[in-house]
Amino acid sequence: MSDVSIGTGKVVVNRAMSLDGFIAGPGHAMDWIFEYLTADTFPEVMAATGAMLVGRGTYEVAKRMADEDTAYDGGGQFVLTHEPPDEPDPTVTFLTCDIEEAVATARSAAGGKNLEILGADVAAQCLQRGLVDEILVYVLPVLLGDGVRFSPSSLGRIDLEPFSNTQSGAVTMLRFHVRK
Repeated sequence: MSDVSIGTGKVVVNRAMSLDGFIAGPGHAMDWIFEYLTADTFPEVMAATGAMLVGRGTYEVAKRMADEDTAYDGGGQFVLTHEPPDEPDPTVTFLTCDIEEAVATARSAAGGKNLEILGADVAAQCLQRGLVDEILVYVLPVLLGDGVRFSPSSLGRIDLEPFSNTQSGAVTMLRFHVRK
């Protein structure tokens, strides 16, 4: 496992999740998250983050939500996609490589801080290939009933070791090391 103290940072899957296991609601809606969770809820997470690697779907949802004042400064933003948009976004680096190269590129840009992995598909790919050091889950007090599950059924078993849980208002943050 990597360690931020030696300048290599960790690869951290970062997820907000409803109590019934959804990371996005029907239609990939994520606005419900910001009823409970803001960048100020756990500022130490943002301070430890140097870059983010997200999937194209998560990027598109974030673009739609940009007007809702949900800014999150997690460092450089990298989007893994099969097709970059026709009009480039100057705040984002679009990557069309394999997952290992995408993680290495974004991790290098993190400057010794953590690389956050956001998005169901990108996180599952990273977990399947043993690229993740930690999983951080914000459990929110809501039941959605439907939407995007925490992980796809095709992921298979991943063993975790809990090492921290913290309460901030209505939000519980759970942290796990990924056993390799």
